[in-house]
Amino acid sequence: MHTTVKPDGSGTPGRPAETAAAGPRNGVPSGAPAGRRTRVVRTAGGLSLRLDLRAVLSGALLLAVAVAATVALIGSGDYPMTPSEVLTTLTGGGTTGQEFIVHELRLPRVLVGLLVGAAFGIAGAAFQAVSRNPLGSPDMLGLSQGASVGALVVLVWFHGEPRTVAAGAVVGGVITGLALFLLAWKRGVHGYRFVLVGIGTAAMLYAVVLYLLTKSTLYDAARATLWMTGSLSGRDWSQVGPLAAVCAVLVPVALLCARPLRMLEMGDDAAAALGVRTERVRITVLLVAVVLVAAGTAAAGPISFVALTAPQLARRLTRAPGPNLLPAALMGAALLVGADWAAQRLFGADQLPVGVLTGVLGGGYLLWLLVAERKAGRV
Repeated sequence: MHTTVKPDGSGTPGRPAETAAAGPRNGVPSGAPAGRRTRVVRTAGGLSLRLDLRAVLSGALLLAVAVAATVALIGSGDYPMTPSEVLTTLTGGGTTGQEFIVHELRLPRVLVGLLVGAAFGIAGAAFQAVSRNPLGSPDMLGLSQGASVGALVVLVWFHGEPRTVAAGAVVGGVITGLALFLLAWKRGVHGYRFVLVGIGTAAMLYAVVLYLLTKSTLYDAARATLWMTGSLSGRDWSQVGPLAAVCAVLVPVALLCARPLRMLEMGDDAAAALGVRTERVRITVLLVAVVLVAAGTAAAGPISFVALTAPQLARRLTRAPGPNLLPAALMGAALLVGADWAAQRLFGADQLPVGVLTGVLGGGYLLWLLVAERKAGRV
């Protein structure tokens, strides 16, 4: 294998690495700015891969932040551990007490946080890419509310245990996603109509959530409120396995759709001329995103605003065109684990559910995003 460095990805000095035919999207030009440094990697078999150096470095930085937050979170708690002790224990060199604390109590919680954050990040990026709207996320389009309705039906009417509540959340999220497809379908799924249908669906499902709470007992209402807040507390290996299996199957499928999604930014006609089956790509991506959101919500509750903020922050960090699915996943994982650490350590004896902190920070980010979009004339 040998590599060739080309300042613009084409070998012609001063030529932009990408064209900007699609125009601005989500406040960021869809074409790469002139002078972006790329690296073309060619194999002996004739295959080639062009890598955006800034995007690669940004991804490496996000991965490092996620790892650092993971080590810090595992070392936090009533029995504090230094980073070196955490790493030693993870590699099998800790004491019996440290191994129990890390492997049985803290590591499952952190893994659930990483997987849920990554799932929400990819799902948010997919929804925003398909809807061509920075507000197009599961939080705004009713998927989180649909999962909440499914969980509350099991919890309030059947007094279900955590596993059945999680199954209800998955069913509710998937049914809501299918309903969105059917209601928004008119010779295809298009962004503006999809967002409007999603906002209306979210409002109706939130009313159903309130109704279910009024019909529940005090004990079930307390359980439901805690679940809807979103928390990683008490997560164990029973949540890690199913969520990891879902991510292992669906995340590669989503990443394979990144290139067609990028072509869709140029418009359906241009993408179809390049061989992209536009509606098949949209439906595949949305189905993958719906299942990821449902699985993540089932594992940790409807943790708000991670799916909204992670893709936007990743896009601003990489400054790369396209949906940025992998950076969004890394950003979501780092955000959720970092927020969980902050919720545990920054408020003294009062440990907050992570959903409370992400809701406060995400709400502020949403207000800023709305102001920015209004100044740009897009809302």
